Amino acid sequence: MPARWRTDNQLWVEAFVCFNFLGLALDILIAHSANHFRRSSEYIPLYFSLVAPAVLFAGFLARERWRHQQVWCDLGHLVGWAAVGIGLTGTVLHLDSQFFYERTLRSLTYAAPFAAPLAYTGLGLLLIMNRMVRPDSLEWAQWVILLTLGGFLGNFVFSLTDHAINGFYYAVEWLPVASSAFAVSFLLALLLVPVNRRFLLLCGAVLVFQGLVGVAGAVLHLLADGGGHGPGLFAKLVHGAPAMAPLLFPNLVLLGLIALWARHRHLPEAAGSPPP
Repeated sequence: MPARWRTDNQLWVEAFVCFNFLGLALDILIAHSANHFRRSSEYIPLYFSLVAPAVLFAGFLARERWRHQQVWCDLGHLVGWAAVGIGLTGTVLHLDSQFFYERTLRSLTYAAPFAAPLAYTGLGLLLIMNRMVRPDSLEWAQWVILLTLGGFLGNFVFSLTDHAINGFYYAVEWLPVASSAFAVSFLLALLLVPVNRRFLLLCGAVLVFQGLVGVAGAVLHLLADGGGHGPGLFAKLVHGAPAMAPLLFPNLVLLGLIALWARHRHLPEAAGSPPP
């Protein structure tokens, strides 16, 4: 089993999805505590994020211990399509908080983070793809690259709208906007043009830089929250700068590196032909 984990990209993606669902549970707890879970529907993504990893783990055990491949596939589709639905519904509800009434860029900026629920949609699509595409194919690697690209596009939107609230008071707040746009351009190139090993290494370096930007952002957000007003640390996290938001960068780096590792197996030089 340890040897398989080192080579099975499909299992790495499953672990990535489970870890992200648990991270989203904490993020939902903090974000929806700002209004004390005013609507009962706000508990749905929290409960789903806690239950989904257990369901996926049960499917994993059915596949690995009892060789029930279909059970693993069906449970993955169940969790995946439910996540897609929760993500799309949450996006509409977040937009409905203000944007649908005013329909201005300003209302979009100051509304509930409208694109945040799309994280569930991305994870759901990742689960569905992981069961419909052969993990040793070029198509699988390209799909993971595409979903990673979508994540960094979301990071670009988050960084732009969140920092627009204070008018980019600090110049460093432009850094995640620029770096996420840079990552999107490199990942897009992987989908549109032939690449060689050197370009994959360059993409890996770009992704690592995104991780450093995210860690630095999390530290800066925590420092800002620590100096804010509030009766305790949790209250400061709820009402201050979103400490977990910058961690989306290193999180997506993990998925991107899985994609690059899978992609390198399909390079022309790996097949014995000259590099492009």
